[in-house]
Amino acid sequence: MRNHFMAPAQSDQADGLRRLFSASRVRFIPVVSNPHVAYGGVLLEHLCAAFAELGLHTLVVDAGENSPAPDELAAVELGACVELLSDKVSYLAARGLPMRFINAHGSAAELLNAVIDAAPQADVVLLHASATELCRVVARREVRPVLLADDRPLSVTHAYAGMKLLVQRAGLMVHSLLLGADANSPRVERIAQQMTGCADGFLGAVLRDWASIDPLASSAEPPSAALRHLARELLMAAPPGVVMERPANAVPLRGFARPPWQDAALAAI
Repeated sequence: MRNHFMAPAQSDQADGLRRLFSASRVRFIPVVSNPHVAYGGVLLEHLCAAFAELGLHTLVVDAGENSPAPDELAAVELGACVELLSDKVSYLAARGLPMRFINAHGSAAELLNAVIDAAPQADVVLLHASATELCRVVARREVRPVLLADDRPLSVTHAYAGMKLLVQRAGLMVHSLLLGADANSPRVERIAQQMTGCADGFLGAVLRDWASIDPLASSAEPPSAALRHLARELLMAAPPGVVMERPANAVPLRGFARPPWQDAALAAI
């Protein structure tokens, strides 16, 4: 997956957003991992490219189900495990790492402080992890999760299940979606519309925006208008410092029920 994060920095006209970041703290963006997406690393690479275009340095904390495990040194010096992939992208192999920061309340929020300390150059932290692990890190925080999917039904169902978990267990009601699909795929628009309808109709949640990325497109190409918009929305939805609390202030997670009628919500997709 490391090879999918060599995104070059490019310039654009978003001077106002860059000025906003010049005097602010790191932004945190949770990304729901999806083992059924064939090119998940490519989707993250393109998202990093959109942040790099704004002059921002992104740390990818890669804790997905199929991600590499952290180096043994991570238990002693996490910063030594951060790889600099380009002048705008750093990478931390982190499968299983959130569980090492669980406190007595069931919260792993302290992970955020640890990775920020490990990569002081980062303006943006992408935590790529399962919905279950993200719930332990970001419950009740003002962040917007990013769902990953492609145009195959199993990946869409998994993305919806992740959104449901984050809504019901972590109280996160607004989401974004990155879809990996051929530019000519006839299913992309329909998937986004049905995900939007299911979020609203079954969960009372909002799919705020979405962007489609051709996984075979070169990362050297400029981000699309939709991806640029999504990246700016994610940054504006993550106020600086909101996740920097200490573990003593963490809110315990609550349980949730799974009504059977919700589990079939995406059967028609």
